[in-house]
Amino acid sequence: MIRIASVSLAVLALAACSPAENTSAPAGGNDTAADTGAAATPGAVERPIRIVGSSTVFPFTTAVAESFGARTQFSTPVVESTGTGGGMRLFCQGVGGENADVTGASRRMTASEFEMCQANGVTDIVEMPIGYDGIVIANVNTGPELDLNRGQLWRALAAQVPAEDCTMIDNPNRNWSDIDPSLPDLRIEVFGPPPTSGTRDAFVELGLEAGAEEVHEETGCEIPEMAMARIREDGAWIDAGENDNAIVQTLANTPSAYGVFGYSFLAQNSDRLQAARVEGVEPQFDAISSGEYPISRSLFVYVKRQHVGLVPGIEEYLAEFTSDDAWGEFGYLADRGLIPLHEGERRDVADRAANLRVMDGAPE
Repeated sequence: MIRIASVSLAVLALAACSPAENTSAPAGGNDTAADTGAAATPGAVERPIRIVGSSTVFPFTTAVAESFGARTQFSTPVVESTGTGGGMRLFCQGVGGENADVTGASRRMTASEFEMCQANGVTDIVEMPIGYDGIVIANVNTGPELDLNRGQLWRALAAQVPAEDCTMIDNPNRNWSDIDPSLPDLRIEVFGPPPTSGTRDAFVELGLEAGAEEVHEETGCEIPEMAMARIREDGAWIDAGENDNAIVQTLANTPSAYGVFGYSFLAQNSDRLQAARVEGVEPQFDAISSGEYPISRSLFVYVKRQHVGLVPGIEEYLAEFTSDDAWGEFGYLADRGLIPLHEGERRDVADRAANLRVMDGAPE
């Protein structure tokens, strides 16, 4: 199973590698002279750039779109929050003016999504890590503080857990205190993203599957892989849609409940929300950037290079996104809650965006 360290290290490796080494990495792409631009496409369309994808990345792609529209002669891009999975489907539908140009993702593109793109003629994809994010478990700041490990988190949210004899049974835990007396004596009620969400994918992998492994080490019980990832459906977990702001509002109206969403939404609502500590670590800027916070991940933007020359302004939009004013340490995206890439990483990704270097294989 892949941990966040592997996602982040993949990005760090890109920064550490020479340009020649980058050509062999799935995210690096081809480094030939042909990759420095895209040929003009017949039948260019006069419409704004169309951006789809993750609700977590949405505030960042939107902020860049607004600045780009204000600073350039191009129309402000149209940005839609469709979820990571929905954005990938739209992005991979095909090439042409009716299709999306850019998609945001709160996890890396999967191998199956890459193959779907290839099958539909979307063969030239620029992959851009844009920063880091932590997935938080939060509640209103007037409620009880939560300090738990990932094993306890899995015991709270898994559809099935091991009994004393290691047989898998339907989750009997109703209150947090049923898992451990040190946890709040409150009903387990967690609002979170639906299966189409990249945040959900990352939460399952980095939080729940890792938690199942902790329970395995603690009990010695073998836990089937499907049970590691399956979230309970008895009301303890409530799919709350792709809009993380809606989860934040739900928590304000449901003081005993918790929500699962990206760090940026916590940062924007720190006056009314607090986050749980996971493995004793609070989801703070430095802890997420370093990977110390266990449920941390990279955020991505994917660009259809075949639309450069077809839709006006794509290269200029990427230049705005990768400017220090935008994604730099003190840029306006940091003000929105994006945790910036380290300086070397930003240089590498900015160079990739400027030269439109494409992925040369499916992500691993």
